[in-house]
Amino acid sequence: MTIHHHVFDTAIGPCGVAWSDGGLCAVQLPERDAAATERRLVAKSGSAGALAPPPAIANLIGGIVRYLAGERVDFSSAPVDLSGIDEFRRELYGALREVPFGRTTTYGGLAQRLGLEGPEAARDVGAAMGRNPVPIVIPCHRVLAAGGKLGGFSAPGGTVTKQKLLALEGVHLDGGAPRLPGF
Repeated sequence: MTIHHHVFDTAIGPCGVAWSDGGLCAVQLPERDAAATERRLVAKSGSAGALAPPPAIANLIGGIVRYLAGERVDFSSAPVDLSGIDEFRRELYGALREVPFGRTTTYGGLAQRLGLEGPEAARDVGAAMGRNPVPIVIPCHRVLAAGGKLGGFSAPGGTVTKQKLLALEGVHLDGGAPRLPGF
């Protein structure tokens, strides 16, 4: 399976995607510049090189650009290739794709949805969120810690980025503070 990638500009900086014949296999949120974003994306995806995206991926890129500009976009039916990922994470990410724009769930709630119980189950979900190869499309930013606390976020910018992505969707954990420029 050959993987290719493309880096593109968004309202929050240069993002990138990688794809195979099976669909999207990686999304990279902005690093400090386009070159750093591309290096991280290539390392994460194993891309054989940059290419102009095929039509389905170009449409998905357009959706990511619109989403990061503040538009409501539904990625739940976007073609995603999770063939290199274990069954637990594929099932978990499938369940997470059902959490709609502007809504959240918790690590524990997602674990229960999969029939898992106990504090270890919530930690397993959290670890899987940290390994999500396609953030935004598989909306790991919509998963909160117990009690509605923000929890972690492994993408560049960490929890600040997570909070800003949630704010784009109208979810404010900070009492409704105004959105920052670019978010």
